[in-house]
Amino acid sequence: MREHLDRAFSPAKLGTLQLKNRIIKAATYEGKSPDGVPGENLKKFHKEIVKGGVAMTTIGYCATEADGRINDQMMWLHEGVRPALIGLIEELKEAAPDVKVSGQMTHCGNFSKVRNMQRLKRPLGPSRAFNMLGAPSGIPFAGAMTVRDIDFMVQTYSEAALFMKNVGFDAAEIHFGHGYGLSQFISPKTNKRTDEYGGKLENRMRLPLRVLEAVKNAVGDDFAVIGKINMTDGVKNGVHLPEAVEIAGMFDAGGIDGLICSGGTSSFNPMVYFRGDSLATGMIEQQSNPIAKLGLKIIGSKMFRDYPYYENYFLEDAKQIRDRVNCQMIYIGGCTEVESLEQVMKEGFDFVQLGRPLIKDPSYVNNVAQQGRKYKNGCIHCNRCATLIEAPGGIYCPLNTEASF
Repeated sequence: MREHLDRAFSPAKLGTLQLKNRIIKAATYEGKSPDGVPGENLKKFHKEIVKGGVAMTTIGYCATEADGRINDQMMWLHEGVRPALIGLIEELKEAAPDVKVSGQMTHCGNFSKVRNMQRLKRPLGPSRAFNMLGAPSGIPFAGAMTVRDIDFMVQTYSEAALFMKNVGFDAAEIHFGHGYGLSQFISPKTNKRTDEYGGKLENRMRLPLRVLEAVKNAVGDDFAVIGKINMTDGVKNGVHLPEAVEIAGMFDAGGIDGLICSGGTSSFNPMVYFRGDSLATGMIEQQSNPIAKLGLKIIGSKMFRDYPYYENYFLEDAKQIRDRVNCQMIYIGGCTEVESLEQVMKEGFDFVQLGRPLIKDPSYVNNVAQQGRKYKNGCIHCNRCATLIEAPGGIYCPLNTEASF
């Protein structure tokens, strides 16, 4: 198996982008952009990770417009954050001169708790819907987008992509999954439209494919464009694997450079992609809104279902996507142990994205390179890190803090 581990540390191209190895920091929203501006904590967080040996780090949840944010502390791509982003990227590349930096473009669609929207009166998605996240903040309902709204969303992605390229990002990751705006159009669970953007899969994919085309046209062929998709929504009447295989094929035909195959939805069933200990306990502890806290206590066990963690939990499904497409495949999902990394490489995946293992140990890559199979990461999949996104200073690994005492 050593040759497979060696492959993980071999150089490879993502589209036309040369990477020094095949290990990428996954997009995880870290809650380190106070008032929507990338802060020192965000810089420090990613600097430790790039110094730890990853080929590319990903700045998570870069909203394409102000009204595309889930909360008002999230960053959106506009001229006001240009100096901070340029400085962030420059410092990361000074810390690790051969590292690349990607940005994840996202839009919340109908899932938001931002009360003071700039353009809209309330969140909009493919169809009218109950806004579970916004209800405790007095935004219980989301409206349906008009075709004009859809055209505007496509334009926000185009402009955001060009902005990302201009400030120094090396790649763009489009979030097509996890129940956010574009995922809401793809999923029959949330898309109840009867026009050309709803109904059969071809229509539900019309907006996501328009976004992909607009982004590629904006950045050109020398800029890597990848996408995160759902292999399952984890909910009745949602997307499941057979349809996901066709969805992947459509993105492949649309010219995407690489696919990250995930699953689950933030609004209905997030534990599909987290696995391990429930998020409910930590979220209740962190919640300051008494209505939201009460709601979590009532529905927490239903929203955060039991999905025991096991290594490479998305691998078997992702192999079906791998067999369908010609674009590059970026594995994500439970690749914590060295043996799991070897297995992903053995199965022919081009890259692997890591989230929680790098939060636990930012030097994961360098440590695995030095120690091989003797390396133990230490992440216990408690998911306490993920519940800290709105805590002061953002996320961190509580195990590391506890170990220091």
